[in-house]
Amino acid sequence: MSTVTVVGAGVVGLSVAHELARAGHRVSVVSDRAAADSVSGVAAAIWFPHDVDHSATVLESAAVTYRRLAELAGDRRTGVSLRGGTVLSRRAGVDTSWTRAVPHTEPAAPDGLPPGATGIRCTVPLVETSTYLAWLRERVAALGVRFRAAEVTSVAGLLRDDGADALVVAAGLRSAALLGDDDVSFPIRGQVVRLANPGLTEWITDDDNPGGLTYVVPRRDDVVCGGTGDVGSWDERVDPDVEAAILERVVALVPALAGQPIRSRAAGLRPGRAGVRVGPVAGHDRPVYACYGHGGAGFTLSWGDAARIAAMLSPAEP
Repeated sequence: MSTVTVVGAGVVGLSVAHELARAGHRVSVVSDRAAADSVSGVAAAIWFPHDVDHSATVLESAAVTYRRLAELAGDRRTGVSLRGGTVLSRRAGVDTSWTRAVPHTEPAAPDGLPPGATGIRCTVPLVETSTYLAWLRERVAALGVRFRAAEVTSVAGLLRDDGADALVVAAGLRSAALLGDDDVSFPIRGQVVRLANPGLTEWITDDDNPGGLTYVVPRRDDVVCGGTGDVGSWDERVDPDVEAAILERVVALVPALAGQPIRSRAAGLRPGRAGVRVGPVAGHDRPVYACYGHGGAGFTLSWGDAARIAAMLSPAEP
């Protein structure tokens, strides 16, 4: 098998490294940020193909990841659990093709829904980001993958200095600049505030909320409340006015959150793109592959797209 360098140590990069190492490749991961310091550490990390197209390929990767995370939910050490909740809609004609990747969905009872809203109830994987990313890194390291902290400024430079047989660029939003052949990628700024959990177990998402994107995702020790979807913004600072608006929306949606103390707050840049990019990149003297553009669905597509990359580097025997 070959030597492969993976650029990026977020959830996608770590998943790619895991699947390549499991296929027998000698893998190195290079990144200037640890997973917890990347946008992966900011995410609410509930399974849902958010801010990506719902193409057949995307939904297949989402289904693969759903099954993998559902398996991991049996081990508390992974930080993965299966949680029920509701996807709200406030307009007609909403794309519900994502339901094909979920084993079971049903219409939500109108009681308790906001006026004029409908809902789809389902059970999906929920990832405790700090626990899961630490567990995944340990699993990757146990497979013999080496980690190197360094800032990669160009693919050409890394190919020249690294010596690997192949390269996978899975660096989220920075991937487009590293490859230099992509003008359809863009940042999507997300901001969250994490509150103490008053005993909530069910999540709710409200993309069509008149005040802006709204979601409530209870975890073991806190509740991730969001959010924003500011296309084109590169601002990673936490905005107190935006936070106040988020709190107003989530309390209106889930009154039990009123008065709960703030545990933490964060902002990050989702890697938006006209379409998820998973595949070979032409123009280099060695094989280069891209795996990025996952929008708000990095955790949702991680295992499926990692398997796709592994299959490209490890073709089946005839």
